[in-house]
Amino acid sequence: MASGLFALLDDIATLMDDVAVMSKMAAKKTAGLLGDDLAVNAEKASGFVSDREIPVLWAITKGSLLNKLIILPVAFLLSAFVPFAIKIILLIGGVYLAFEGAEKIYEYLVPHQEKKAVSLAVDLTEEQILEIEKEKVKSAIVTDFILSIEIVIITLGTVVDAPILQQIIVVSLIALLATVGVYGVVALIVRMDEFGLKLINLNEEDNSFSDKVGRVLVSALPKVIKGMTIVGTVALILVSGGIFVHNIDFFHHLLPSWPSIIKEIILGLLVGFAAFGAFEFFHKLFAGKKKHA
Repeated sequence: MASGLFALLDDIATLMDDVAVMSKMAAKKTAGLLGDDLAVNAEKASGFVSDREIPVLWAITKGSLLNKLIILPVAFLLSAFVPFAIKIILLIGGVYLAFEGAEKIYEYLVPHQEKKAVSLAVDLTEEQILEIEKEKVKSAIVTDFILSIEIVIITLGTVVDAPILQQIIVVSLIALLATVGVYGVVALIVRMDEFGLKLINLNEEDNSFSDKVGRVLVSALPKVIKGMTIVGTVALILVSGGIFVHNIDFFHHLLPSWPSIIKEIILGLLVGFAAFGAFEFFHKLFAGKKKHA
């Protein structure tokens, strides 16, 4: 009886040790995507009236959790019954990530007309503000759904040869981290300027230490979001390039003397701009046909 109990405890300890190792590997693989997820959602969750930022972020968080509840069972079923589909979805997702990275680089390098910013605090009724919030929440949840698929599939790709129980535990942990961790940090980021204002108004002294810290926090928010967007774009290219290098033998064995990171960046850029170019070509082609129809 005692020996059976100790054997069970030993099996559990071994399982948790394996889970910890695989979770660490999966976290490294998905770190780039988590960074992009963080940057995207910090941008989408900012710009609201101060007392609406947290409610909006909570609505996005609930949508993100629902996304995971939809994606995880489908991913586990594919892994159990159609494992080769994981690699196919991974490669398709790699193309999408490369495309998104190339699109961001193109928008940064090529001048284009910016969308007119809308101030939520000026000349808008409560109904209009809530409608804008609803649209931004919907957009954030859709983006989260796409990124969540990639996070789950990449994580599953790192543990696809492990027993199904370990797959479920590891992928679920990373998925939970992708929601709780990311949106927890986003909440801190979007409230940075509000905290800065509170420090500025903390006392009536001019140019006090709290005033200086507060002004730094207020001015830092847009810079932090912009910096995270740049890091996220680089991560998109690296993650997508890594997917192709590690899952297609031709690219894996191509230029073996080159550092892996260089191959991943070049491949991510090439695939990304090829996909972006194809998308733009067909978009203009179909747009032209609609005009003549």
